[in-house]
Amino acid sequence: MTYIENIFVCIAAPLLVAAFCMGRKYVGFFLFAFSGMGACLVSAYVNTFFAALYDASVFGATVEIAPVVEEAAKLLPLLFYLLVFEPEPEKIRPAVLTVATGFATFENICYLIQHGAENLSFLLIRGFGTGAMHILCGAIVGCGLLYVWRQGWLKAAGTCGLLGAAVVFHGIYNLLIACGGLGQYVAYILPVLTVILGKAAGKFFSPLSGHLES
Repeated sequence: MTYIENIFVCIAAPLLVAAFCMGRKYVGFFLFAFSGMGACLVSAYVNTFFAALYDASVFGATVEIAPVVEEAAKLLPLLFYLLVFEPEPEKIRPAVLTVATGFATFENICYLIQHGAENLSFLLIRGFGTGAMHILCGAIVGCGLLYVWRQGWLKAAGTCGLLGAAVVFHGIYNLLIACGGLGQYVAYILPVLTVILGKAAGKFFSPLSGHLES
C-alpha cells in the first residue's frame, strides 16, 4: 500500500519553502493549496473507513461514498475561511478554486504512483479530466456561495444545496468511469468541455455580474 502521507510531506516541503521565500502576499494561495491536498489525504482515509464500515464494493465506494466524502472534505476548509475570516466576495472564488486544484493535483499524483506512468496518453486525458472535474465542482460551490452568503437566511440551505449539486456531478463522473469503455472517456471529456464553455459564457455574462454584485 502506498503511504500517501509520505507523498504529501514530499510535495508540501518545497511548497513551504517557496511560501516562505515569496512572502506574505502569496501565503493565502499556498495555504489554500495545502488545504486542498490535505482534504484529499483526509478523504482517502475517510473513504476507506466508510467502505469497510458498510462492506462496500469497489464500485459502491467509488460511486456512492467517494463523491460525498471528497466534496464535503473540499468544502470544510472553505467554511472555516468564511466563518472565521469573513472575506470579501471577490476572494471567495479564488479560494475555492485553489483548494480544488490542490485536491486534484494530489489525487493525480497518488494515482500516478499507484498505477504507474507507462500510458502517457491515458494519464494526460485522465489528468485533465479529473482536474477539470474537481475545479468545476469547486466552481459550482464557489460561484454559488458568492450569492447565498449575501443572503443571511439562505446561508445554510444554499450551502447544502451547492454541496449536493457538486456531489451529484462528481457521482455521475465516477459512475461513468466505473462503467469503463466509452463512458470512461465521456467522463474525462465532459468536465473539460464544461469548463471551456463556462469560461466562454463568462465573457458574455461578465457585464451582468457587475450589476448583480451591485
